[in-house]
Amino acid sequence: MSVSNVIQAPLNIACSFIRARQTPRGLDIAVLLLLFGFSFFHALGVLNMFGETECAVRFFSALAGVSSILLVWHIGRKIYGRREGLLGALILGTSIGYLVQARLNIIDTTLMFFMTAALGSFLIASRDDEPSKRFYYYAWYACMALAVLSKGLIGIVLPGMIIFIYLLPARRWKLLKEMRLFPGIVLFLLITVPWFVLVSVRNPEFVGFFFIHEHLTRYLTTAHSRYQPSWFFIPILIGCMFPWSCFFPAAAASAIRGMRRRGADPDLFLAIWAVFIFCFFSISKSKLVPYILPVYPAVALLTGKVVSESMDRGFRSLRIEARFLQIILLVGAAATLLYPRLAPRPHLGPAGGEVYALFLLIGVLAVTFSMRRADLAVFFLGLCFIIYVLGIVGPKYIFDEVIQKRSLKELALIAKNTSRADDTICCYGFYSQDLPFYTCRRVICVDVLNDLALGSSQVDQSSWFIDYGAFYRLWDSPGRILTLIDTDDIADLRKSVTRHVRFLGRKGDKLIVSNR
Repeated sequence: MSVSNVIQAPLNIACSFIRARQTPRGLDIAVLLLLFGFSFFHALGVLNMFGETECAVRFFSALAGVSSILLVWHIGRKIYGRREGLLGALILGTSIGYLVQARLNIIDTTLMFFMTAALGSFLIASRDDEPSKRFYYYAWYACMALAVLSKGLIGIVLPGMIIFIYLLPARRWKLLKEMRLFPGIVLFLLITVPWFVLVSVRNPEFVGFFFIHEHLTRYLTTAHSRYQPSWFFIPILIGCMFPWSCFFPAAAASAIRGMRRRGADPDLFLAIWAVFIFCFFSISKSKLVPYILPVYPAVALLTGKVVSESMDRGFRSLRIEARFLQIILLVGAAATLLYPRLAPRPHLGPAGGEVYALFLLIGVLAVTFSMRRADLAVFFLGLCFIIYVLGIVGPKYIFDEVIQKRSLKELALIAKNTSRADDTICCYGFYSQDLPFYTCRRVICVDVLNDLALGSSQVDQSSWFIDYGAFYRLWDSPGRILTLIDTDDIADLRKSVTRHVRFLGRKGDKLIVSNR
């Protein structure tokens, strides 16, 4: 058997699987779990699962990222069909930015999962022929409640506004009668209220801090120093959903066509879902890259639908997008190859640049091959495979560089190993999350105004958030002090204290110092 036959046989099987309108549901689930299960364990770190404690803090974020892929498959299969659901799940799971963010210890991934579950449950329940309406409506209320517990009022505000806006043009006000509003609201309150009551009893000022400062102030002002221009999320969305963002114009056109056809309410709902959340955070005065994660599942479903339609019409319908992607991959390969050699302070080493360039060039060849064969299934599978492998292998070269430059784990471990139980550990002029995590100790923040300092409770927190004068007095006291400090601040520290400044370790421009 020739090498070409060895490659051709599994490729034909995979293409047939992608093209098929109907297959056993369990087979789809098995394939998705096989493809993304490795991503999950890689995100955690197989070696860390049984030893390193970083696994514990990253577990639920990685789990939410993988679970959201399966959730997109389920929603797509319900509202469109088997193929659209599978393609949407694969698109979400092979988007570069999604693969990266699912590895991070951020609450936004959990929020995305519950918000997707809530909106998807409502969309499925709103179908006239849905036999399990009751289950999905109650799932809608429960998942909104869990989204609120994950990250506050946006867990109900965003889904509520999206559904309200959807009901206006769709004119499906009859849904209000079948939403089971009273028992659903009771379920929502049973899940959310106990936690808010308990935390408010223990922290009387929690209500003002959480609902006013962490919601209204954060959204309407620049108090958190996270201001970005209104167009900030446009390149973020395009870059994070690459390479599938090349098909956004075709997906938008397909959604508009679908809205004009009777009975195409899923297109309208998904479009409102994506556009409203995107605009909501674009208007906000506080912006961070993960904020628009809840947009990705809706966009993935719309893109999966247009790819599925194109499989029926033929490759020609997406030829322009494929050609554009080919050019982008070629330019990207050249850029990643030159970047480590030309940039003054690159975040990617030469080896990483070569790895990225190699994968992007393979992508160019895959696109060229599929265009010659005029086979959209080959094109789709080739992109999925290349981006998937790149998403698994590639981040090592970027993350390792970033970790070497930004992580303060080594200094935190020095502080942990050299400190005694009665020693005091401080952050001077900035706050590092590495320090309390790896030392397993609460640290004093010196002249740091962050969310920890702005929160309050019945316990006096003033001794944990001090100004420079109080720190200098603490440094000159009989007790032993270990401090994480910037190299630029050492001169000021020496001028302001009488006790000796002893250097225990250095990482880049950060030092761990002690007064003994």
